[in-house]
Amino acid sequence: MFRIAIANAYRAPVLAGVPRSLAGKSAGYAFARRLYSDKPGPATEQQEPSEKASATAEPAVVSVEEFEKLKKASAEKDAKLKELKDAYLRSLADAENIRTRSKTEVDNTKVFAIQKFAKDLLDTVDILELALHHVPREHLADKVANKHLVDLFEGVDMTKSSLLRTLERHGVESFDPLDKPYDPNMSHALYQAPIPGKTPGTVFSVEKRGYILKGRVLRPAQVGVVLDPTGN
Repeated sequence: MFRIAIANAYRAPVLAGVPRSLAGKSAGYAFARRLYSDKPGPATEQQEPSEKASATAEPAVVSVEEFEKLKKASAEKDAKLKELKDAYLRSLADAENIRTRSKTEVDNTKVFAIQKFAKDLLDTVDILELALHHVPREHLADKVANKHLVDLFEGVDMTKSSLLRTLERHGVESFDPLDKPYDPNMSHALYQAPIPGKTPGTVFSVEKRGYILKGRVLRPAQVGVVLDPTGN
């Protein structure tokens, strides 16, 4: 049978354009392929059980001591991570506070940059008001006989008004607490006296008006306060 198969293989027809010597070899190769078997050999059969055994092998067993060490190390790392996270959050909060405080300081510096200069100008306003206050009103009534005094009074009054408007443009405003309850945060009491018909604790006299710069007291008003006769 074996010899007949070899003879039949070499009797295969010759392909067109292929030399007979190569055609014989091709037939031998075809026969060799027919004799090849796809059935796994002994070596393959022995290899499969070992691969299956390695795939189904049980995981390594860790001792209790090693497990406790790993658990302790994990807890320490978690604690360290929490500590670093808290430090990071505190740093962010501190940075935000510094930024807010710096911005507030810069804004206040811009707003209150004229505080000292404006406060110095208030003395000039006080002098002008004092000069106007001491001019007898009866002399101002006769504008023909006291024309020079009237003109001077009007000039000083216009100067004072212009200065006050200039201060207002820069945020400086005046306030007059006359007949209002005494507020120690806004006024400074120079004296107290019992005044009939006045409510105790109210302002009955204003020596100098107070001034505010952007909501902050630039100078408290200097006032006289009604005293309670009973001493309460």
